[in-house]
Amino acid sequence: MIRVGFVGFGRMGITHFSILNCHPDVRIVAVCDQSKMLLNVLKKRVDVAVYTDMSQMFEEANLDLVIISTPTSSHSEIVQLAIASNCHIFVEKPFSLTPAQGEQALSLLDGQQLVNQVGYVNRFNEVFVEVKRLITQGVIGDIQTFNSEMYGATVLKDAKSGWRGTTNLGGGCMYEFASHCIDLVVYLIGSPDKVVGSVMQSIFSAGVEDLVTSTFVYDNGCSGTISVNWSDETFRKPANIFTIIGSKGKIIADKHEYKIYLKQEDISNNYQKGWNTRYITEFSKPVRFYVRGNEFTSQLDNVIDCIKNKRIENVCDFSEAIKTDRIMADIRQDAVRALQEPDDGALNSPLLAKTGKKLSLWEKLRKFGERKNA
Repeated sequence: MIRVGFVGFGRMGITHFSILNCHPDVRIVAVCDQSKMLLNVLKKRVDVAVYTDMSQMFEEANLDLVIISTPTSSHSEIVQLAIASNCHIFVEKPFSLTPAQGEQALSLLDGQQLVNQVGYVNRFNEVFVEVKRLITQGVIGDIQTFNSEMYGATVLKDAKSGWRGTTNLGGGCMYEFASHCIDLVVYLIGSPDKVVGSVMQSIFSAGVEDLVTSTFVYDNGCSGTISVNWSDETFRKPANIFTIIGSKGKIIADKHEYKIYLKQEDISNNYQKGWNTRYITEFSKPVRFYVRGNEFTSQLDNVIDCIKNKRIENVCDFSEAIKTDRIMADIRQDAVRALQEPDDGALNSPLLAKTGKKLSLWEKLRKFGERKNA
């Protein structure tokens, strides 16, 4: 049996617990969280040891695998403790706040036979897996351009307190939403050679960005965009949309279906010339336990399978996840540089200058958002 412990028992921690608690090769033995009320409930109702000190949990619980579902700012410390304890790791996305933190974790893994995976769950969604197959097989030809989008109504007023409203704790649209969009680009297209035209815009939030856009440029001539907004009230639930245009056709995909337009018939894939639609129910396979989507079970079952079969590299290990960390850092740097350019008419307009005082980065973002929405 694989002995599993949890650090962080919020929404995602509970989701992962429910999936692994019924796995035939898993025994959940420990949970660490700062909520004593929550731990008291677990202690009474579930046969697990509970901790408020994660160091004590690693020392006492004899874990094979740890599930980390805490704010990103704490990931680095917990991952280091897990590696020191010779413990396999599943950590929620994004992997780290900075590429330097991720690089440090990778260096500590050097020579260690530890399974490591980051929770970019879209890599296990059957639609996006199918889209990757189509791209790899060249069904739509050479990729010319793409757009990775994510929208949701997560923030419709300023979150004045809590980690989601603080960048240094891992809050903001970049870490929470854009990381998914960027990771899908890395998974389907690859990492860009250059990031340009980035904007991080405040809509409601005083301390973090609510909207992120950027353009990715590749040396082979391909380019694409990301467009992310977690303050869009027209979406009941967060939605990912990926559009890809190639020399032979076009794909539009979300988590539930994809549409493919081909300039010529493709007999091998049973596609006619023109538009073809495939729904996830046509090709998805049942999972042993369903909650929120097949992909949530598939990603955790992949971790267990890797541990059982001693397969260290996987579809979303630390080395893959750090690519997204690097791109997020590039976008942030590009957006800040644009705000600081002295000849940028859009951002150095009278609207920004008339207050007579130096504006902070987030005040500039808020003013920029007000100007665009006016």
